[in-house]
Amino acid sequence: MFGPRMDDPDLPLALMFRHWPATAQVFLAHRMLCLGCPIAPFHTVIDACAEYGLDEAQFRAELRAAVDV
Repeated sequence: MFGPRMDDPDLPLALMFRHWPATAQVFLAHRMLCLGCPIAPFHTVIDACAEYGLDEAQFRAELRAAVDV
C-alpha cells in the first residue's frame, strides 16, 4: 500500500503534518496558523495559499525542500 503524496492537491494539511513533520516549519516561517487549526483536516495547500495570499508553486517548493533536507 502506498502512502500519501505531498503533491496531491487534495492532501489535507493535518495528514501532511503527520507524514512530513518538517513541513510545519515552512508554515510557521510564513506566520501561518494552519498547524493546530481545527480546519487543518479539511484544508489543503491550495486552500492555505489562497487564504494567506501566497504563490502556491513557490510554497510547494519550500515544502519539498524542508522534507528533502
